[in-house]
Amino acid sequence: MIERTLFSPDHEAFRDSFRRFIDKEIAPFHEAWEEQGYVDRAVWNKAGENGFLCATMPEAYGGADADKLYSVVQFEELSRAGVTGIGYSLHSEIVAPYILHYGTEEQKQKYLPKLATGEMIGAIAMSEPAAGSDLQGIKSTALQQADGSYLLNGSKTFITNGWHADLVIVVAKTNPAAGGKGTSLLLVERGMPGFSVGKRLKKLGLRAQDTSELFFDNVRVPAENLLGGAAMENRGFICLMEQLPWERLQIAITAVAAAQSAIDQTVAYVKERKVFGQAVGAFQNTRYTLAELQTEVQVARVFVDKCCELVCQDKLDTETASMAKYWCSDLQCKVMDECVQLFGGYGYMWEYPITRAYADARVQRIYGGTNEIMKEVISRGMGLGGR
Repeated sequence: MIERTLFSPDHEAFRDSFRRFIDKEIAPFHEAWEEQGYVDRAVWNKAGENGFLCATMPEAYGGADADKLYSVVQFEELSRAGVTGIGYSLHSEIVAPYILHYGTEEQKQKYLPKLATGEMIGAIAMSEPAAGSDLQGIKSTALQQADGSYLLNGSKTFITNGWHADLVIVVAKTNPAAGGKGTSLLLVERGMPGFSVGKRLKKLGLRAQDTSELFFDNVRVPAENLLGGAAMENRGFICLMEQLPWERLQIAITAVAAAQSAIDQTVAYVKERKVFGQAVGAFQNTRYTLAELQTEVQVARVFVDKCCELVCQDKLDTETASMAKYWCSDLQCKVMDECVQLFGGYGYMWEYPITRAYADARVQRIYGGTNEIMKEVISRGMGLGGR
């Protein structure tokens, strides 16, 4: 195997610490959380107490001013353990960065320290019942009133951390006539009159992740809750496009880590499982299948590690991130399918981690922009036209 050079000894020490946290505070309870459809709120507070939330935020706002590779370590360890109900990554590396990069100083001081401690849980509300990958097609509106506030109306769906969220970055049209150029981002807090959380959605996988519907019925959002203030009004779509490469790379990182974990589980299983008097792993089909999968995952890991280097240098472009997202999530699903096959009937039993990993993998090809959209982005970057 190619030695990884991405991480320093400090990163690896952090990995060991976070792995112990998972083993103690998450893994023993994750099955129960899958049954109830959300993780316990306490696991957020414990993560905050241990410095595992918003570590890449500046120290002035409660973070540790760590580089993004510390977050990469977290993504990998959560995927390795199969504890897919934990929404730390979206909270720390999507919601918080939006506030850091685009928020006013007052917004940063108000929200980032609370996100870092787990006092507040963050979510971002993009998708709607009739608008997923096509963010320009959203229907939610936030129309400015005479007093400067915004009247927010609409609904969102498939919102990760939606059930627990205390702070939601809501994508809405502040100038509907302008299409995507009339989109803004608003900071909506739990308890604002007219803001309600709908039912937790029952999903094929990610069953412990509190994915919910959100509803906004004449929610009066103060002017100071427009992300970035007046200067950022109608510039929300630009913000979304700027942050999507890192979001999509996160999906690729988790895909490769989950795929490697599945291979490791399967190798261990086929060494022990006997068929026709010999271990399943002794059959040429098993050995060759796993050799092919390991080769593809190794290739993917080298590419993703290079993308991680680029994102730390602020050099990761949209097309490359789209390549990583689509290729690695496709590969993840392929690996899971082959590994389930090698487990045989047990691979279809929910009590086996490989079965849950198979179910969890499928959505990776959908969220963050479908893989078909990724190919569209890549082809346009090649100079190939499209409507």
